[in-house]
Amino acid sequence: MDPGFEADFREFVIDRSGALFRTAYLLTGDRHTAEDLVQSALAKTAAKWRSLRDPASIEGYVRRVMYHEQVSRWRRRSRVVEVSTGWLPDQISGGHAEMVDLRLMMRTALARLTPRQRTMLVLRYFEDLSETEIARLLGLRVGSVRSQIYRSLERLKKAAPELSTVREFG
Repeated sequence: MDPGFEADFREFVIDRSGALFRTAYLLTGDRHTAEDLVQSALAKTAAKWRSLRDPASIEGYVRRVMYHEQVSRWRRRSRVVEVSTGWLPDQISGGHAEMVDLRLMMRTALARLTPRQRTMLVLRYFEDLSETEIARLLGLRVGSVRSQIYRSLERLKKAAPELSTVREFG
């Protein structure tokens, strides 16, 4: 790789690896698999770096590669042949049902937020933008962004107090 291109690629990786990892985690549900997914997507991006002309489209390309990689992994796993054991387990695990309840509660709580509040939370915690970047993007002051995020989190806590005890979503 050309040193100029290598420096640009390194800068891209440093700037966007956190957000890419979060996206990979949402796709996979597992930290280790998400790390592998990001690494393979970045390796494929590095190989195509010269042909990616538009800087704005680079992150979209990486995310598309991650999505296709994950779908391919999922398809390979779904080909596993299941064999019936002839007996049913005595008890069904409650973990899945609890996660479904938690996700429904979270969806309901988010639906109670205003679109502006949801936007602030997505930009801050999902896209990992700083408060300064959000302010610049939306044409607001940094203080306004901070207060909106604070109010959004407080409203979210009031809408679903059970969510404040949960540390990690599956």
